[in-house]
Amino acid sequence: MGDEGQVGPRRPRALSPLREHLRDTFWFAPTVGLTGAVVLWLAAMAADTEIVAYLQGRGAYGEVEDLMSIAEDARTIVTTVSSAMMTFIGVVFSISLVAVQMASGQLTPRVVRIFVRSRISKATLAVFLATFLFSLLVLTSYESETPAREVESVPVVQSLLTVVLVVLSLLLFIAYVSATLRLMQVGPVVDRIAKETGRMLARLEVGGEGGAVPLPGETGRVVYEGAAGVVRDVNVARLVGAARRQGVVLRLIPRIGDFVMPGTPVLAVHGGPAPSRRALRYTVSVGVERTFHQDLGLGLRQLSDIALRALSPAVNDPTTAVQCLDRIVQILAAVAERPLGTVHHRDRRGAVRLAQSVPGWADLVDLGLTEIRGAAVGSPQVTRRMLAGIDDLLLLAPEERQEPLVRHRTLLVQSVEGAVPAAADRRFALSPDRQGIG
Repeated sequence: MGDEGQVGPRRPRALSPLREHLRDTFWFAPTVGLTGAVVLWLAAMAADTEIVAYLQGRGAYGEVEDLMSIAEDARTIVTTVSSAMMTFIGVVFSISLVAVQMASGQLTPRVVRIFVRSRISKATLAVFLATFLFSLLVLTSYESETPAREVESVPVVQSLLTVVLVVLSLLLFIAYVSATLRLMQVGPVVDRIAKETGRMLARLEVGGEGGAVPLPGETGRVVYEGAAGVVRDVNVARLVGAARRQGVVLRLIPRIGDFVMPGTPVLAVHGGPAPSRRALRYTVSVGVERTFHQDLGLGLRQLSDIALRALSPAVNDPTTAVQCLDRIVQILAAVAERPLGTVHHRDRRGAVRLAQSVPGWADLVDLGLTEIRGAAVGSPQVTRRMLAGIDDLLLLAPEERQEPLVRHRTLLVQSVEGAVPAAADRRFALSPDRQGIG
């Protein structure tokens, strides 16, 4: 099996990068919530107007007065909600930001991204803000001392919806606190990283022939002209479409996660002239931080960072490093038999239009094990877990992919033998154990 792979002829999903970029922001969901609050208020006000008009048309002015009495009683609740909700929002999210800061200090600063991408965090803020805005709008619907025959609308439905939004806010608050507390625990954080990596692997549609696909000769290059940053992802559908219309093959030069500067070549053109700048707009996304969308190595990078911090003399927490190794082994096991190296994206007719380099098997093994192996020599709990993980991967990996694993195992054994003077301690530290020391 070679370290090359290709994508099937299915058309890439065009909206996927946009969806992922919106998930990496914290403004989109609250904005949608505020817009929804205005729309809901307009609909509720129209419903209240229809109800009053129907009762007045039937001459049921007594029922209208009853509705006005109910709405007046509910006005106190709406006023209390509008005055207290903003204070509640400020207190809740101030405490949450302190919790996130503590988690980033204990684990890694990149854990903040988990909070930003959390659906429950965004839903909670969106509903809180929507409840606040909705209650303010409802207060404008109250008419003071208007006779039942002349009143146009009684905010009964609006008041009821305000109560519903308050109940929903309380339920989301409970879920939000639970999710924030989990963010401060090592297990849920590394589990989230592993799941994000798994979802990225599912989107990385490698497979098929598993052999190298020859490309036409290189005929040009496209340089990057924006602000410096890391390549977050590429819009595969737009690049494939641009290459198909031009009759060429494009090759992404940097890997996802590489740092690029203005003037850096980002696309190589094979088989003809380069597509126009307009056709290539919004195809390569560059930002200040890497994302999980198409970055195969980001999960291993984050787990390695957490483990290294745990093994530092200032923290000295080998159990956290063992938990990270559990997930590193899980990720490596998931790609042990998958074609890696290059992904070939095809158009509807099955012709290769985009070649994208991804880390190979040896790159991923080195990323997941090298730095932890260097810091784990003095911790038998970690060395035992790493040896057990490597042994498990040796059982899963094809023969041609075992060399990096054997190399890391040999280097780990040599490091322990050179650093641990007592023979009994060396034997203990070099005994594979999936729990480290249990």
